[in-house]
Order: sequence, then structure tokens, then C-alpha cells
Amino acid sequence: MSHIAAIDLDDSNLAPPTPEIEQERKVAMFDLLEDNSFALPTRDDRDVPAGPYNLHLSIKEKRLVFSLTTADAEPAAQFLLSLGPFRQVVKDYFQICESYFEAVKTLPPHQIETIDMARRGIHNEGARVLQDRLDGKANVDNDTARRLFTLICVLHFGR
Repeated sequence: MSHIAAIDLDDSNLAPPTPEIEQERKVAMFDLLEDNSFALPTRDDRDVPAGPYNLHLSIKEKRLVFSLTTADAEPAAQFLLSLGPFRQVVKDYFQICESYFEAVKTLPPHQIETIDMARRGIHNEGARVLQDRLDGKANVDNDTARRLFTLICVLHFGR
């Protein structure tokens, strides 16, 4: 499968992130660029530009926008996803992350582990929603979907 070689996250209209949110963004972007699986499926017998791809991820008019170009900066694909299916899982993810960030400051390890397990469960749900929404538009593995979901959450921060 092909992959994402570069990511541009359009967070220009967002409130400055908290240090924790900024760290989540940096880790997700680093991990995504180190290892991801992202391919555009053939549609209607049309040729699909081969990857690797450069991804510009943004939110415009209440839609999540994936704009992809090839390594030569040629347009490869663009698709818009409704944010509706993401709203609840993003809200839940932010709430559990807030609990986790507070827990690591004061709670014992076994309680932090419990919160972290819940956080991973919600993160997995967000990745599943993303994979469902990308069905027929892009093929991504679970780890790639998880990292992209983190970046979607970053774009929701302060909205």
C-alpha cells in the first residue's frame, strides 16, 4: 500500500492549544510519518495517482477536508467528510484526555492505567468512525486511522 509522506494541518484559525494538546499533535504527526498505510482505491476504472501522498487536513464550513497531492505536487484527490459522526466521540475523547492529564499529576498508577484504558477505547472508536467515513475514498489501517483521528481532534480544539 501507499502512504502519507507529508502532513500539513491547517490549525490557523484555532485557539492556541494547551501543552498537552500540542504534545498529542506532535506525537501523532511524528508517528504517522514514521509508519502509515494510506492508499486511494481505483474508482470507476479511472487511474488513481500513485503515492506517496502529501496530506493537507483542515476543517472548512463544518466539514473535514482531506486534500491530497502526489510527491510532485500534482492533485491526487480531495474529499470532504461531515463532522457530525465525529462530534460525540471527539467530545468523549477530550473529556477522557482531560481526566487522564489530571490523573497523571495526582493519582496512583493503577488508577491512571484504568483511565488510560478508557482513553484507548474511545480513541479506537474514533479510528473506527474515521475508517467507516473513508470507506470507498481511502484505505487506511487501524494505526493510521488512530493517528489521523488524533489530528482531527486537534482541529476540533477550541471550536
